[in-house]
Amino acid sequence: MRTVPFGSDARPVSNIIAGMMRIAGSSDEEIREIYSTARDAGIDFFDHADLYGFNHPGGRPHLCEQRFGEALRLTASEREQIVLQTKTTIVDQDWHYDSSYEHIVNSVEESLRSLGTDYIDVLLLHRPDALVEPEEVARAFTDLESSGKVRCFGVSNHTPRQIDLLKTAVTQPIVVNQIQLSVTHSTIVAQGLSSNMADEDDSVTRDGGGIVDYCRIAGIRMQAWSPFQKGFQDGVFLDSPEYPELNARLRELAEKYDVTPTGIATAWITRHPAQIQVVLGTTTPQRIQDAAVGSDIPLTRAEWYGLLQAAGHNVP
Repeated sequence: MRTVPFGSDARPVSNIIAGMMRIAGSSDEEIREIYSTARDAGIDFFDHADLYGFNHPGGRPHLCEQRFGEALRLTASEREQIVLQTKTTIVDQDWHYDSSYEHIVNSVEESLRSLGTDYIDVLLLHRPDALVEPEEVARAFTDLESSGKVRCFGVSNHTPRQIDLLKTAVTQPIVVNQIQLSVTHSTIVAQGLSSNMADEDDSVTRDGGGIVDYCRIAGIRMQAWSPFQKGFQDGVFLDSPEYPELNARLRELAEKYDVTPTGIATAWITRHPAQIQVVLGTTTPQRIQDAAVGSDIPLTRAEWYGLLQAAGHNVP
């Protein structure tokens, strides 16, 4: 498992992340199997959010965090070996976003109780809040850091300018931006190739202006969620009849590298020099193993660009 430097202290962490958004209905035994499979594969990074679990039958916010904490009951030494990341700002009641001091702090307090831990390694603002007051966020971050409850901070789904706005008040480094990225949902990567090309869909800037380059310049670690989704919540591209050429190339490369197409789809993201972490959302141990091997696959430039082109993006 390849590692990437993370946070202000450049701690080496796995470039594959186990996402816990779907464990609300899993048994303790199933959660322990997911966890042990991830750890055996070299994954030491686990992703949560206060929202995860709200849409499960009879569910509520913080439910996935609670199930994780109850099932694992990590010892102090085990806890130190992993990274726990969680998120806040989305409110499921009358769906809206809240980045106020009170909401951020109260959410973290509940996350700590649910996870059964004294500290959170990474706290992300889950979605941009149009009503954000950077000074409120800064006050929350400072209090959480000084109390030892959160060690570092980041964002999710934020544009460069939204990050810059936070930086007008927030003094802690923004160490993460978690965004949607897959070989088919990859305009943030492809748009630079088609810059200023009229009538090319990839030439349209949808991220506020070069988020990949911005994060590389600013030293912000990017994390890719939904790494196998066709687009926004419309199914996976693996074995999809909508992408015959892409799947043919994935199978060809899978045979070459002796892995599954899932491993190649993972490798397409980890091959990028931005050292992007891949956030898996599966609760199936075999799929975790299949994806994890993509961490180390050294796709050539021709293979990487070939997959991008087969996914329907413009490579002029």
